[in-house]
Amino acid sequence: MKRPEEAAQWLKARDHFLILTHVRPDGDTTGCAIALCLGLRSLGKDAWIWENPQFSPRFLPRMEGLLRRDTAENATIVAVDMATESLLPKGGEDFAGRFQLCIDHHPSNTFYAADTLLDASCAGCGELLYQVLTALEVEVTPAMAEAIYIAISTDTGCFRFSNTSAQTFATAAACVGHGADIAPINRQLFEIKTRGRLELESRMMAEMDFYCGGAVAICCLPQKLVEQLGVTEDDLDSISGFPRTIEGVLVGAVLRDSEPGRVKFSVRTAAGFNASAYCGALGGGGHAAAAGAAIDGTLEEGKARLLEILRRDKSLWK
Repeated sequence: MKRPEEAAQWLKARDHFLILTHVRPDGDTTGCAIALCLGLRSLGKDAWIWENPQFSPRFLPRMEGLLRRDTAENATIVAVDMATESLLPKGGEDFAGRFQLCIDHHPSNTFYAADTLLDASCAGCGELLYQVLTALEVEVTPAMAEAIYIAISTDTGCFRFSNTSAQTFATAAACVGHGADIAPINRQLFEIKTRGRLELESRMMAEMDFYCGGAVAICCLPQKLVEQLGVTEDDLDSISGFPRTIEGVLVGAVLRDSEPGRVKFSVRTAAGFNASAYCGALGGGGHAAAAGAAIDGTLEEGKARLLEILRRDKSLWK
């Protein structure tokens, strides 16, 4: 499946949709799920979003009346912004092997679904989802437009990241044209920080380790610190990019042990360095500028493994 028009025809020919998002859902996967669900319902389809237990409270009001918890044995299962089945959220294990369509923009997609619409040129999956809605000839409402805007703005860091393209801006402009009120969205997502988040950044800066003359910054974020500071998953949103905000850092990584005995990596890189390749060596993937992975072990073991991989990149350690 190479074009949004093909996905639109596929969707038109089916019904009883259940839309899935990935583990620790960000604005892109969540916004895409909301927009697709609303779009399908506007066509008279039966459509729901599976209730990911990690949905951010900040997005839940936008999903009122759209969620269901059961695994819906006879449903048409669609994944949005999910590159691999290993990113299934907790409780969603029964969906493995059942995906009929995946709409995604990650070049590391493993093509686990029966059909896949993939466009890695899109900065966010929201860009591609907007094209699908257009091909479906959906009348885009302000609620759909705001969901798409949330999707693309979060995956581009409010249009600051290198993945932002002319198409990204065109999609955002189209959202505004469809009635999206973007000022409160931008303030909620990109301006306001809780005191807990600010304290967390202070602690991370104090405990961050630098390598290669400051070009590499790695921070281990223990779950016990998260609990001690009382920060929420919303507070942790975009924390993965924090090391890269430091001058001179070309590769930044945040390691978390939110699950006992399991280390999660979030890697962000400057142009010329491939986060997806680094995380691919850990069994994960993503984009060149932003990727993730997870392995069994402790934070220190994870850090040692990541450094081992980074040291193979001679262009970084020259």
